[in-house]
Formats: sequence, C-alpha cells, structure tokens
Amino acid sequence: MPDPHPNMSAEAVLPAHVAVIMDGNGRWAEARGQPRAAGHREGLGATREAVRYFGERGVTALTLFAFSSENWRRPREEVEALFELFVSAIEGELPELLERGVRLRFIGERARFPEELQQRMQEAERRTGDNRGLELVIALGYGGRWDVQQAALRWAREQGDAARSDDEIGLERYLSTAGLPDVDLLIRTGGEQRISNFLLWQAAYAELLFIDTLWPDMTRENFAAALEWYAGRQRRFGGVPGTQGEAVDA
Repeated sequence: MPDPHPNMSAEAVLPAHVAVIMDGNGRWAEARGQPRAAGHREGLGATREAVRYFGERGVTALTLFAFSSENWRRPREEVEALFELFVSAIEGELPELLERGVRLRFIGERARFPEELQQRMQEAERRTGDNRGLELVIALGYGGRWDVQQAALRWAREQGDAARSDDEIGLERYLSTAGLPDVDLLIRTGGEQRISNFLLWQAAYAELLFIDTLWPDMTRENFAAALEWYAGRQRRFGGVPGTQGEAVDA
C-alpha cells in the first residue's frame, strides 16, 4: 500500500488509542465441535499478542472489550467459565505485564463480579500502577451507555450548578477512560459490523475497521495490517482536508 503521507514518519500516523472488540471466540470453538469456553481460552493467545505488538509499536493505550454489560444474558456456564478465565489470566499474565511496563486498568461495573475477581483486578491495578508503558484497559461488565450515564450523574452531583451543558471536557473527566486520548482506531473481528455499545463517547471520531477473522486466529500480521490501513485513512473530524474549518464532509 502506498504511503498516503510521504512527508510523515510511520510514528506520526500511529493511533494513540486502539480499541478492539474481540469477537468470534465462541464461533471458533463451535466450528471445531468444542464448548464455547474453549474458544475464549484460545483467544487469550491473540490477546497476549495484541498487547505485545501494540506496546512495541508505541501505541499509548489499548482497550479490549472482554465482557459487555449485555454478556450477562449468556448461558450461566459460559459466564462462569469466563470468570474463571479472567482470574487465571490476570494471575498468569501479570509477570509479563510488569516486565513490559504495561499499566493495567479495568473499566465497567465491578460490583456484580465474584469477589475473587474483583480482588485480582484491584491488585493488578495496584501492582502496575507506576508503570509508564502501554496503558492496557480491559472492559469488563462495560457498556457505553452506562459509561456516559454514570459520568453525567457524577458530573451533575459533584459540580452542581457549575456543570454546563456545553462543557464536553468537563463530562469527559468522569468517564471511566478519563485521562486517556480518544479512540483513533476501533477494530472488530469476527465479521460483524457494529460497535455493540462500546466506547460510544470515546470512539466518536474513530476509524472503524471490521475484520472477518475470528479473534483466536488473529496474529501479529493482522495487527500490522490494521495499522497500515489506519495510516492510509484521511481523518477530517468534520472538516475539509487542508483546512482547520468546521465544514461538513462533502
């Protein structure tokens, strides 16, 4: 693919914040006659590779959609298997995250999760809190509408009459991703083409890349191709190329 920005380095067009909807684990397992939980376990390898690759490339933040607020509707056996996987994954992956300087953050409604999982999440955040490498955000029990709602409620409660309806920055401070840049590139695997209530505010101007590959089959080459695709996008943010105006896209 030709470089659309001949005067810019690869780093100049690198997304600061990549978000991924890791779809296709269950279908991967079903296609092989295995229980859906097996697909989630297999998908951990792709997750590990994503963290390594985007961290090595210098991406500032990587947010992974691991369990949505709607996933509570799934069969109880699958949900419980996911909880067990989350606990073991945090324990198993923490040494490498510490070695690589990754800072871990969990976003979403934690109260509904088992106590052991909540404790592991809190401990992992504490132990990686001083790291200065990739900011790895795991969305568990997360929904974009919930995020905006809880931010608005907290903002109104804490700011009172000082809260202004036109102050977007004020509201952003109360989102679960406060302090992170907006999403530049949102990837969804598995062939579906929707964002499924994920980072609705943060991904307002994200480039959306939908990939047919199921999550367990994703490789470093797939992630490299995603960044190459992103580098070829012309981001206008509602304006006209080459201007700083507010013109609507033609």
